[in-house]
Amino acid sequence: MILTPEQQAILNGSKGETQAKVMKTLVMYGETFGADKLVPVTSEYNHLVTSFGLKMMKPIFELMQQLIDAGAVSQQQFSVDPRPVDKNVPANFLQNLIFNKIMYATQEPYEQQLQQLGLMDEDAFSCACYLDQMGNKPKKGDILSWAESSAVVYANSVLGARCNRNSGIMDIMGSIAGFVPNFGLLTDEGRKATWVVEIRTTKKPEAQLLGSAIGMKVMEDVPYVVGLDQWLGTELDESACAYLKDFGAATASNGAVGLYHIENLTPEAVEQGRALVKEGAQVYVIDDAELQRVQDNYPVMWKNADAAPKLCFVGCPHMSLQQLKDWTVAVEEGLAKNGLKKVAIPTVFTTAPAVKKEFEKTEYAARLAATGVVLSYICPLMYMNNPLCGKMPVITCSNKLRTYTTARYYREEEILAQITKGGN
Repeated sequence: MILTPEQQAILNGSKGETQAKVMKTLVMYGETFGADKLVPVTSEYNHLVTSFGLKMMKPIFELMQQLIDAGAVSQQQFSVDPRPVDKNVPANFLQNLIFNKIMYATQEPYEQQLQQLGLMDEDAFSCACYLDQMGNKPKKGDILSWAESSAVVYANSVLGARCNRNSGIMDIMGSIAGFVPNFGLLTDEGRKATWVVEIRTTKKPEAQLLGSAIGMKVMEDVPYVVGLDQWLGTELDESACAYLKDFGAATASNGAVGLYHIENLTPEAVEQGRALVKEGAQVYVIDDAELQRVQDNYPVMWKNADAAPKLCFVGCPHMSLQQLKDWTVAVEEGLAKNGLKKVAIPTVFTTAPAVKKEFEKTEYAARLAATGVVLSYICPLMYMNNPLCGKMPVITCSNKLRTYTTARYYREEEILAQITKGGN
């Protein structure tokens, strides 16, 4: 790698030993992936993936304290992934005991460290930091130092920012130094597609299922998706962005996609069209049968596959304001149709704290509460990491949650039917 005089000086210790170690870490990271140089981080805010005070993460807490003590704090304020615990989410005595006394006993002191390092505010906890209410939406062309996979793929694809799929801790390293290695999705060549995905479904495909199919097929490659605009339109309106949020999270978790292009819709696809597709790109055709095949092949991780669901999570990644409103109406209508007043399965909708506050100002908040649905800022994945919770038969329409936990995936219409009627 070729370093600028400023970067070389930091590496040589001009800003102290800790800053030198940060720079060395970034240089070694870049060299591993063939980076030619370090480029400046240009976004206003950063986003960190490590939001949870998990007791076993003691080395992370020690590292953070070293950075704080040396004054090596982030050059940007940052948001972080969701909090792992919310007392309003259903949990029994033993589950709460494990959450609060064993797993996340260090949550409070860790959040104090985050504040010292540059946390935006006490509500800056969400995997969907780019939602309007959260205040951390990068601009097109911004260079980021993020690690949260669902946020990275959204920023790259929908917003046109540039960020690699970094690991946790590398995100704050780049923010402290103010530089990230130039390789992969930061380069024009790295953003070109090596797959063309043709959508030939007879109706709008489920976002999380379509994303899953594509992620498992292309893995870490860049897909150029053709035919989805017939269902989403050609404007990145609120509905399209919510769809792509969920779609992208599934491509990133069921595979390792960090960037996708949607023909006639996402910024680079609108500007460059099929010039984004590399010569010799592979083709993947998705029709109704292919989506059904993908869903039918998901493993059931429950001890008893026929067990009655004990809990339902909707919102991984966090739901948008419009999604909360739409789901409220859908739940009300489903309950009315089935002659019920409350959901038949304990259900939790999750969203960003700032979105939750905005939603609670609307008439929909009381209507949702009346259905028995709990609205939370929690990370469902962190909830399911509790071994006692992991043994529960939990259902979800999130392919990310399905991938990382024992939760069982159903399409949104299937989830709605179960929570407003009951039964598998």
